[in-house]
Amino acid sequence: MDHFTYQHGELCAENVPIRRIAEAVGTPFYAYSTATLHRHVQVLREALSPLSPMLCFAVKACPNIAVLRTLAAAGMGADVVSGGELFRARKAGINPENIVFSGVGKTREEIDYALEEGIRQFNVESASELALLNECALKKNVKAPTALRINPDVDAKTHAKISTGKKENKFGISMRSARLLYAETAKMEGISVQGISMHIGSQLTSLAPFEEAYSRVREFVVELRAAGHTIRTLDIGGGLGVPYRDGDVPPLPADYGRMIAGIFSGLDIELICEPGRLIAGNAGILITRVVHLKENEGRHYAVVDAGMNDLMRPALYDSHHDIIPVMAATTALSAFDVVGPVCESSDVFMKDTMLPVLHAGDLLALRTAGAYGASMSGSYNSRPLTPEVLVNSDQFAVIRARQGYEEMLRGETFAPWQSP
Repeated sequence: MDHFTYQHGELCAENVPIRRIAEAVGTPFYAYSTATLHRHVQVLREALSPLSPMLCFAVKACPNIAVLRTLAAAGMGADVVSGGELFRARKAGINPENIVFSGVGKTREEIDYALEEGIRQFNVESASELALLNECALKKNVKAPTALRINPDVDAKTHAKISTGKKENKFGISMRSARLLYAETAKMEGISVQGISMHIGSQLTSLAPFEEAYSRVREFVVELRAAGHTIRTLDIGGGLGVPYRDGDVPPLPADYGRMIAGIFSGLDIELICEPGRLIAGNAGILITRVVHLKENEGRHYAVVDAGMNDLMRPALYDSHHDIIPVMAATTALSAFDVVGPVCESSDVFMKDTMLPVLHAGDLLALRTAGAYGASMSGSYNSRPLTPEVLVNSDQFAVIRARQGYEEMLRGETFAPWQSP
């Protein structure tokens, strides 16, 4: 469910007409719905209520600090994968006790920063990282709260580029290796082992991979406890899919919750859950304007002012985002290839999508763009970063301003031997 609906013939974000935002901000821009963010948190929390897990939003999905503050106010913590994401989470007001740090390549500087902040847990992904974490903690005379991220070798049946739980993926530690590492931690005075972490992938559309992976990790918890290890927390990751098009039917959060309760009930462990896309995906849209219309050998193109630098997912993952007109259709539909201005053949949002008769200047909306949209955007082709707008009932605010050319060049300079 989202709060982007047609009212009096035009698309609105909650109670704000999209056309009004476009007139004030220009295009392209991302728009997020506060009501949708709140509802998704509520639905997931209710679904998981039997076990009351700590919900840590995957910051990489939508890292704008205003979005993070909205989610923090709804009671969410943060799952971060870099020092920069940790900085954003803290800037947004998220308590360090509600922050977990994942990711395969934590640097010394990032670990030091997280130790200074006093975060809830490090999800460690290798023997090398564990040794570095121990070294950093000893230098600060603290103990690092640690979970080892397990790779359960489960095929999530999702896109290959967002699969993280198979043995050939770079993420996590095999259970065989983890047994040895948990034993090694007893010799590490800077490490306080408290749990296990896992995450098998993103945009899962079936509960079966979750069930297989969670069953394996439950058995592993029992095994480690029998071996004398303290296992108080279990980070089960995220990954539940969202509908990107009509006909997509991913598992309902309520079914996901029942499955989790069935597997982990009676284990006496604190669960941590890391939703990202599930919270933000349908809470955001990308608004773009038709710049040119062209016909070439029978194909009809709508060239828009948003490009693959603004929304990379279609080019990177062949992903689908429904495209709808901001003004409700009043004419017969025709097939268009909706393409961007970037100088790449992959800059295509959708081929043969049915839209009403279009004119230059018309506004279109790309749906389900709240997750991994703005967060993955860049300035390829020297296209300044796109604004982000947060809507709350009948109000809206720009939460990331449109980048100007001079701002885009900030940090660049001529070499000393070049004339100014």
